[in-house]
Amino acid sequence: MATSRSLYVRVGALILAGLVLGLGFVLFLTGGGFGRQNLVFETYIQESVTGLEVGAPVRYRGVQIGQVSEIGLVNAEYPPTSRNEAMEAFQQVLVRMALDPKRATLDNVEDALQAVRNGLRARLSSQGITGVNYIELDFVNPERFPDRPLPWRPSFPVIPAMPSTVAQVQNLAETVLSRIQQAPLEQLLTDVSAIVSSARTQISDGDLARILHETADTVSSLRVMLNATDLPGLVAELRGAAGDLRALAGGPETKAALNNAAAAADELRRSMSRLPTVITALEQTARSARNTTQDANADLGPLLRDLRAVVSNLRDTTETLRRAPGAALFGAPPPPPSR
Repeated sequence: MATSRSLYVRVGALILAGLVLGLGFVLFLTGGGFGRQNLVFETYIQESVTGLEVGAPVRYRGVQIGQVSEIGLVNAEYPPTSRNEAMEAFQQVLVRMALDPKRATLDNVEDALQAVRNGLRARLSSQGITGVNYIELDFVNPERFPDRPLPWRPSFPVIPAMPSTVAQVQNLAETVLSRIQQAPLEQLLTDVSAIVSSARTQISDGDLARILHETADTVSSLRVMLNATDLPGLVAELRGAAGDLRALAGGPETKAALNNAAAAADELRRSMSRLPTVITALEQTARSARNTTQDANADLGPLLRDLRAVVSNLRDTTETLRRAPGAALFGAPPPPPSR
């Protein structure tokens, strides 16, 4: 009887421990959000999601604001209605996320949609070197990663996805390799060989070789001229000329000339200062001469008129003397007697 009772106690304790572990596991998966109403969003990733599991964290700039609640294929969740739609849906992976409104600072779905219009995007990221992936939310340029229309009707609000850093690097490498493969390598090698051959010809027998020879001859001629020139003597003469010029500049004659120039400049400055007074005096003299000339012209006018009359009378008298001197001296003859 005691043995069966202890067995029941052990089984009960094991069941309670299992319930506690199960509840802890549920709390772990829900990120401590049990009893809170999360906001569910979905995104569509066009790359491999290896390493991403249900319960993986959803982070915004490193801060966990939710977790991945579902992973699947788009064409399984939203059956396509056409071949083109099937091809587009087959390339995408559906990821649904449960976000904590308090941690994400989102009061409702409309706030999240406004954030999407402002550039909120989701991408797959890797945590360290362990290969464990998670979903990262961040704001980017919405024109670079636009929100494209979907051919199906989503069950939850959509946060558009953008390629991960690894995917972007891989796409860039594939683009570069594609361009390299499309490049005419044989033609490039032929052109490079032709350029090398042309350069070799120019160096050996072409214009470049002639220029090099002429340059070498010029350098040799310059070397000969320099060797034949007495450079030490020329340098000594230049130093002597510089010393003489320095002595001349500091000599008494130069100082006296500078002093005379300074005195002449002072005298010229004083003369220039007196120039306005002289100009004023000249203006007054010219004004007085103008007034005197005007008075003389007023007095000479009548004299000139009288002189002109006298000259006219003299001219008449002279004409009379020339024609009839007697009449001019003795008067006119008496008139003849009347009959």
